[in-house]
Amino acid sequence: MSLRPFVPWPDKRLRTAAAPVAEITDEIRGIWEDMIDTMEAMPGVGLAAPQIGVMLRLAVVDASEERGKALRMANPEILHASVEFRDHDEASPNLPGVHAKISRPRAVTVTYTDPQGMKVRKDLVGLWATSVQHQIDHLNGRMYFDRLSKMKRDMLLRKARKRA
Repeated sequence: MSLRPFVPWPDKRLRTAAAPVAEITDEIRGIWEDMIDTMEAMPGVGLAAPQIGVMLRLAVVDASEERGKALRMANPEILHASVEFRDHDEASPNLPGVHAKISRPRAVTVTYTDPQGMKVRKDLVGLWATSVQHQIDHLNGRMYFDRLSKMKRDMLLRKARKRA
């Protein structure tokens, strides 16, 4: 497959909700493979299709130690989130050079369509849960820094502009 370029912030596609995937096709499977190659090259633990300019509800997540265990998800949705939160330092290749500590539910139950077109329900914990929530935010036109206070968000964006 191939590496795809990242859409740079503040491209409006990063603020646009992605369209649902109607059917799992070979083209969709190919996009997933490109996304995995691109995620591995970052390196990162997740990637949403809008980050590479594909405006479909597609995401990949691989928070495994050994790698090669990527979940390929179409139309992922969170059904349940734990009341317990965990903090994690988050970043995005769409806005390189900056990061922020974000607090998200420690565990989630998610549903999605897999590469065989089957509806899957999966419980994710820790970094897996954090990454899938981060990717779903991207699919909804949100960035991780939208979860910060206005003051912290403004500081992060100022710092990013200075680095550009």
